[in-house]
Formats: sequence, structure tokens, C-alpha cells
Amino acid sequence: MQTALNGIKVLELGDRIAGPYCTKILADYGADVIKVETPGLGDPIRSVGPFPDDKPELETSGLFLYLNTNKKSITLNLRSPTGVKIFKDLVKTTDAVIENFNQRLMTCLGLDYEILKDTNPHLVMSSISSFGRTGPYRDYKSTDLTVWALSGILYETGDPDREPLKIGSNETECVAGLYGVLTVLAALYYRDGTGVGQYVDVSAWEAFHTTQPYMILIYSQLGVVKKRVGLKWPWGLLPCRDGHVGFFFGTQANWESLCALLGMPELRDKPGYQSPLERDEHREEITSIIASWLKDRCVEEVFHAAQELRLPLTPAPDMSQIIDMPQHKTRGYFVDIDHPMAGKLTYPGALFKLSETPWRAGRAPLLGEHNKEIYCDRLGYSKRDLVSLREQGVI
Repeated sequence: MQTALNGIKVLELGDRIAGPYCTKILADYGADVIKVETPGLGDPIRSVGPFPDDKPELETSGLFLYLNTNKKSITLNLRSPTGVKIFKDLVKTTDAVIENFNQRLMTCLGLDYEILKDTNPHLVMSSISSFGRTGPYRDYKSTDLTVWALSGILYETGDPDREPLKIGSNETECVAGLYGVLTVLAALYYRDGTGVGQYVDVSAWEAFHTTQPYMILIYSQLGVVKKRVGLKWPWGLLPCRDGHVGFFFGTQANWESLCALLGMPELRDKPGYQSPLERDEHREEITSIIASWLKDRCVEEVFHAAQELRLPLTPAPDMSQIIDMPQHKTRGYFVDIDHPMAGKLTYPGALFKLSETPWRAGRAPLLGEHNKEIYCDRLGYSKRDLVSLREQGVI
């Protein structure tokens, strides 16, 4: 099968989320990604659940299995001179190195860009970090929450009379990984046209901030710091018999559609309900009417009835319901992938669809599964050499 990134060779020095997510996308669209892992231990994410039957095992971490589909795994001790030499040998025939290690560690190992580009002048190297590789914050450690907060997005999220509220998990690292993909592909495109490699510096902090430009535009143009507004009318979530629906009826047309949905046309012209401001003043009263109507109805019934009236309304399904949605089934979004240790598991599928070079489903590698293929077939080591390297703690 012809893939979009066929022939692109990538070396990954990644742990946690951002780096592995970046290379996962590249691998899923056809790049040949070699994941370099610590002998005996592997990527620390291998110890992070969920695990089948809640039993921790190096090869069955759900997070690792998702983040490392279609990759090859080799074990290599980069703290040994021999390990560094082997890595540089791999770099000679590599298009891109992607890493999200600590900057001091990369320099200490002798694997920063200034050294690796001497090994391969055409190399593209991407470093994905919390705050970028320059500036006073460059060596700071952070969590997903740190980047949420320092980006300013946390300040705007939640109810105005409560503390700021973080939503989701690992959002910032996934965004940084996506930017890693975009920037590496751009750098490879430039390299293919000029023959010149380059260094890519991705800051999760900056990447995440760019996903919410509205707040800086308000401040820049109006001098106003946007406040938290919370999840309140005309937005809201209310319970049905079997779940929740989110609704919006801020415009007059939406309000008239809501009255039709409720079968209460008399509400449309009721004194105190006729303008958005008046309806805002009677928010609790109107919400009570809607909630009373919803409580004996199922989500699907309400959802499709609202669609017929062009009323913006959405279900709020849980994951078991999302997997069974006809839209996902028709597009084949969720895929089952079999793994020799974890068994068959369901994964999110393609981020986007290409008509001529499709996305591919493939499992994550076992730790060091491809040592023989890479060291023997690509670098020319013998099986006896591998035994010796293993005894020396190099692989």
C-alpha cells in the first residue's frame, strides 16, 4: 500500500505524550519511525495505565499502545559511548530526529542538533518542550496543568464565581505533538527543495496559546481582559431520561424554534420572554420549563426533533455511546487492532482521510522488538555482535 510519507525515516527519542504523539501521526501515515528506548525499561509511559484487567505490564499500557502504533522499537543505552556511536550511525541515513527530552540531557549525551548536523547535514531535528529551547523558562519542568495556566486559557475557563477550571487531559502535549508534525513536514519540504536541513523548536506553551487567539485579540483591540462566563444560559446542559443535551437559543429564531420543540408556542410572546435580555432575567424559570419537558424524553428523540427545527442542540454522550454512533461507524473512525500481549483493543482511527494514500492501522511494538532488523539488516551488525552489545548493557 502506497502511503503519504513512504520513504521518510524518523528516529524518535520520546517519552510522555508530545514526542510520541508527533511520531505516531507520522508513522500512521507511512513514515518509518524507529523508537529508541532504554534497555529493560523502555519509554516510561509503558508503566502508565490503563492496563487490561488493571494488571500493570510493560507491554500492555493502553496509553503506550495508542501513542506508538506503526513504530519499530529498538533498545539502546545512550549513556554509553557505544550507544551514542550507534545512534549517530543511524542518524546518517535518517531524515528527521524528533525528541522531547530535557535540553541539558541532550547536550550531556552529545546528541544536540549542532553535533548531529555534522553527522548528517540534511537532517531535520525537532525538539518539543514545554517552553521552547531558549528564554529563561527553557529548563523548567511542567505538567499539562502548568501550560494550561500559563497560556491564560485556564483563567477564562469555568464559572465566574469559582476558581479557574481545567478540562480534558494531556491537551497541551497533544497540541504540541500536532505542531511537531506540521513543522517537521514543512522543514522536510524545504530540505527536499534546497538540500538544507534545519532545527525545529516547538514550545507547548506557545502552541497551546495559539489555539485560543480570541482572548489576545480582545485584549489587543479593546484593552479588556476577558472574564470567565461559565456554562450558563443561553448555553447549558440539561438531563433527559437517558443522558444530557446541550442547547443554545440566543437568537430570536432559535427561541422560536425552542418554543416549537417544546410544543408551547405561547411562550414566544409571553411578557418577559420576548427579548434575549428579558429571557436572561428569567433564566431559572425558562430552564425549569425546559428541564420538565426533557425529563421523560430520550436524547435521540430530542436531538432529531431539534434538527428538524434547525435548533442548535447536541447530545452529550459517554464513550460507550460515542463508539456506537452511526457517523463513526459509517466512516470507520474507530478501529480494532490486535496486539500479541494486550489482545484486540479499540483505538481512535485516522485524524484525516487521504483519498490516494490512506492512513494505516498497525500495532505498537514490543520493547526492543526490532533490534535485529535495525542493527543487523540496516547497520550490518552480526547476531554475535548483538549478543555482545546486550552483555555490555548497550542494547
